[in-house]
Amino acid sequence: MNPDELLTTTRSVRRRLDLDRPVSLDLVKECLRIALQAPTGSNAQRWRWLVIAHPDQRAAIAEFYLRAWTEYAASSQTKEQRLVDSATHLARNLGRVPVLVIPCLELASADLPDGNQAGLWGSLLPAAWSYALAARSRGLGTAWTTLHLRYEREVGELLGLPARVRQGVLLPTAHTIGDSFKPAGRRPLDEVLHVDRW
Repeated sequence: MNPDELLTTTRSVRRRLDLDRPVSLDLVKECLRIALQAPTGSNAQRWRWLVIAHPDQRAAIAEFYLRAWTEYAASSQTKEQRLVDSATHLARNLGRVPVLVIPCLELASADLPDGNQAGLWGSLLPAAWSYALAARSRGLGTAWTTLHLRYEREVGELLGLPARVRQGVLLPTAHTIGDSFKPAGRRPLDEVLHVDRW
């Protein structure tokens, strides 16, 4: 797979995650070693990675996730039925996904800083995306989701996280059913591009 194909066909995989095929922890670690090469502000490397493979832990996280999805779906204005069906499928089956990866930031205190947090999360999210790309290049699919963060404290307690460790995203990880992923439909560049000024 060439770099352009990897970048344009890595997407949130929900329905095509193989829920029955185990994922090797060694394969996940291989993807994480690549993710650790991502940029991080001041080379601080405050990221921490939780890999959840135990069925009971995955099931407990899945309960919070389904509750968050149910609340979100009830209040959402999303009209694209295909997306709603896909997200519902993931919410109902999250506990069956073989591996859940949660990238986190370890902070100096439990409180997030006031003001713009781009620098803070910009030191974690590129690594999370690098993990997703590394997984895709090895036949694994991931789904980028943050819905569980509605219950961040409860999930943190479940996983034994110190209060100063904040979760950034949840990446369900599994082998994929098939590998024919296409670029997503996106707005044309001219609709979103501004040169020199807004």
